[in-house]
Amino acid sequence: MSKRAYFGTDGIRGQANKHPMTAEVALRVGLAAGKLFRSQDERRHLVVIGKDTRLSGYMIEPALVAGLTSVGMDVRLFGPLPTPAVAMMTRSMRADLGIMISASHNNFADNGIKLFGPDGYKLSDEQELKIEALMDEGLQEGLAAPRDLGRVKRIDDAQARYVEIVKATFPRHLNLSGLRIVIDCANGAAYKVAPTALYELGAEVIALGDTPDGTNINEECGSTHPEAMAKMVREYRADIGIALDGDADRLVICDEKGVVVDGDQIMAIIAAASHKAGTLKGGGVVATVMSNLGLERQLATLGLTLERTAVGDRYVMQRMREGGFNVGGEQSGHLILSDFSTTGDGLIAALQVLAVMIETGKPMSALGRQFEPVPQLLENVRFAGGKPLEAKAVKDAIADGESQLNGSGRIVVRASGTEPLIRIMAEGDDPALVKKVVKSIVGAVKAV
Repeated sequence: MSKRAYFGTDGIRGQANKHPMTAEVALRVGLAAGKLFRSQDERRHLVVIGKDTRLSGYMIEPALVAGLTSVGMDVRLFGPLPTPAVAMMTRSMRADLGIMISASHNNFADNGIKLFGPDGYKLSDEQELKIEALMDEGLQEGLAAPRDLGRVKRIDDAQARYVEIVKATFPRHLNLSGLRIVIDCANGAAYKVAPTALYELGAEVIALGDTPDGTNINEECGSTHPEAMAKMVREYRADIGIALDGDADRLVICDEKGVVVDGDQIMAIIAAASHKAGTLKGGGVVATVMSNLGLERQLATLGLTLERTAVGDRYVMQRMREGGFNVGGEQSGHLILSDFSTTGDGLIAALQVLAVMIETGKPMSALGRQFEPVPQLLENVRFAGGKPLEAKAVKDAIADGESQLNGSGRIVVRASGTEPLIRIMAEGDDPALVKKVVKSIVGAVKAV
């Protein structure tokens, strides 16, 4: 695959008003994506656009709209809406393309552009490369005639539509009455829809991170700072805390004591319940190389497999589609339940956990420890350039570590997709040995 100039592991992302997150690049994305998804037939073509609550959304959205309308695409604007909602609405409104403006869990200064095809799935690498090629062409190519320019409308009921879709994923014979739920919306895209959906399903809702001002998204709140949610849970004696990130495609949960439950435990809860109900497909779960060995062992006790992929939700989704799985995700809380959604959806995942709580009658603290995590150690080493992972000394250190763990653990060494870091992770039953193995590999990488 050739090197991509704009697209990273999850769309185009960067600091607002600096390349590549400028109005000019957004304009070029609009032009290029519009040309790629405009077929030759005479019908009107449609693009839907959602965003989170970042100040820079006001700059990027009109630039995208200008590019799209200039090549004859009609545009529908949703305003603030979670990423998974944009993916769903792309499909349900029969749009040719869906666009989400968000930098997910990053701070407000960053922003990003994610694209979804008409099927609601993220674009393939090939499609992204085609868009990049078109972005670098002259801006005068392929423009629409004056009469054929696109039209733009705001969709006022987008949030209400998504709330109804989310509520429909919750088992019909259950409701949330009698439950007190803390929901942290990260001052992001779900600040209206998440509390509304929980309230309409019957819960007593205590919301925080629901007063976005353009610059406070993910700030000391949301899934990257679960301590805010945990504190509220203890203060209000709530039954459960749910923290979403800025675009609501991931979640972290805490139990009634304020103890945080990560994505691996949440996957174990949902997988075990689905398996028991006979609704789990593919004979297991898809997760990344970073998921804890404890999850793999726990699933094995149920006769289920854990399929591992490279880090990134698009790779998890790809493997799920290939293998017919319907539960997958990342340790970070990015959970994909493909019966309901084409991408990670924090709110839908939370509702599945709430359903298990109600069905079993168990408090969250009894569900939150599906397995004892195997001691895991992760260290990052910055490097200035070159390819340290191809050095013989590093390869030898990894091989030596693997023989020391001798099947009772795992080692994952990889270059970060977003910054110049080598990530070195080891896990195993003996924490002292894990520490020793990581130290030796870190030493080898630094020496190179």
